[in-house]
Amino acid sequence: MFASATAATATGPAANSEHAVGNVEYPYLLEITHISKAFPGVVALDDVQLRVRPGSVLALMGENGAGKSTLMKIIAGIYAPDAGEIRLRGKPVVFESPLSALQSGIAMIHQELNLMPHMTIAENIWIGREQLNGLHMVDHRAMHRCTQSLLDRLRIDLDPQEQVGNLSIAERQMVEIAKAVSYDSDVLIMDEPTSAITEKEVAHLFSIIADLRAQGKGIIYITHKMNEVFAIADEVAVFRDGAYIGLQRADSMDGDSLISMMVGRELTQLFPERTSPVGERMLSVRNLGLEGVFEGVSFDLHAGEVLGIAGLMGAGRTNVAETLFGITPCTEGDILLDGVPIKVVDPHFAIEKGFALLTEDRKLSGLFPCLSVLENMEMAVLPHYAGNGFVHQKALRALCEDMCKKLRVKTPSLEQCIDTLSGGNQQKALLARWLMTHPRVLILDEPTRGIDVGAKAEIYRLISLLASEGMAVIMISSELPEVLGMSDRVMVMHEGQMMGTLDRAEATQERVMHLASGNSIH
Repeated sequence: MFASATAATATGPAANSEHAVGNVEYPYLLEITHISKAFPGVVALDDVQLRVRPGSVLALMGENGAGKSTLMKIIAGIYAPDAGEIRLRGKPVVFESPLSALQSGIAMIHQELNLMPHMTIAENIWIGREQLNGLHMVDHRAMHRCTQSLLDRLRIDLDPQEQVGNLSIAERQMVEIAKAVSYDSDVLIMDEPTSAITEKEVAHLFSIIADLRAQGKGIIYITHKMNEVFAIADEVAVFRDGAYIGLQRADSMDGDSLISMMVGRELTQLFPERTSPVGERMLSVRNLGLEGVFEGVSFDLHAGEVLGIAGLMGAGRTNVAETLFGITPCTEGDILLDGVPIKVVDPHFAIEKGFALLTEDRKLSGLFPCLSVLENMEMAVLPHYAGNGFVHQKALRALCEDMCKKLRVKTPSLEQCIDTLSGGNQQKALLARWLMTHPRVLILDEPTRGIDVGAKAEIYRLISLLASEGMAVIMISSELPEVLGMSDRVMVMHEGQMMGTLDRAEATQERVMHLASGNSIH
């Protein structure tokens, strides 16, 4: 039998009230004290604390590597702490597995989606909790009804019988949210829940959070987006380098003070000044198209220039990047490099011509998660260091070590499994992989997705430095402040169509959104 998908009775108190535990009034749903956790070569958490009130949203903030995800995995029963105590509703608890945490009332929405693509939405939501009929077989009709009731309650317009593999990333994220809510847990952990959804869906998620808060649920919300913190959080807890820094009410802080707590210093200028002149035209694209996906894309890209590509989800931005890199060769149009037409038939040809692509999803199409940092970094240049059946590992290792220093990749060693690094350091390692190919045209698709403000500042600094050295950069981003802060020009797309290009001086959030919504320039 599985949990009911009908609306939960609002038995929980309002925000900041007391939560009854037996005959004792206790102010917290969840309390973490003196938790420590170490991995080989890394102290992930050092005597940290946390508390979650009923009917409230606690934003957990910190740079990548601060220990946020490690603590959440301990709370969710994935890791066991080396020391410390977890108290749920005032009583000490020990979670031996994620299932024991779920059964105790703690659910988690992971940053990396964990759905099974060959199963339906209903099967994904109720897996392990399937309702059985009188013959002890799965009652698919009952599962469908309960799923439909759940989706209706959350105002998610999806068919319970649709295969998850047919859904967009944003729709899968909403299914993950529905699955977590279906457990009717007292504590809900949301790790970067808006990293792959549109602004409209973000507003939808916030309305779901408001409903859960009204039911007395406690929500731990992890994000790198400052505007979200001040939109929904009651309190903000900050971690830095595995240590607990402090907790404050959200309405007593501003963006600058929060950044200062997170990074331990002031980031006086997030986007570096770009004063170097733009050089000669390097790349020309004329009426580029991919049948059924996008068409009519034209632009010029100069040495030392950063061209931003903006647009809403599904606009075709990533498809353009993948076509330029030869993953999906164009079906129409022309690509000219230094005025000479080229036909980019595959990524190998693109790399030979000086193109590099940092992909949108580092987990899905960038990293080899079971390999080391060294093996991930050397992947693109390995053929150049091989001869007579041998790899010149000493020279290759020296190159990787030098690139790690330049990009400030934090890792205990190059032999460390890359999957153990923070998101920001993974991203910098992937960027190092492509910079070792000495590209002329660097295509960055969502280069700062899922990384903290400190790592973002380092990525921005590096992009600016590369442009000043004459590299031509195409940067795709869903974050408008990032596009506007880094780009010399902004090309805007809508549903596979190029809507227009704005110079830096005329590009504003309003104008970009006007074009991204399908309106032409007046």
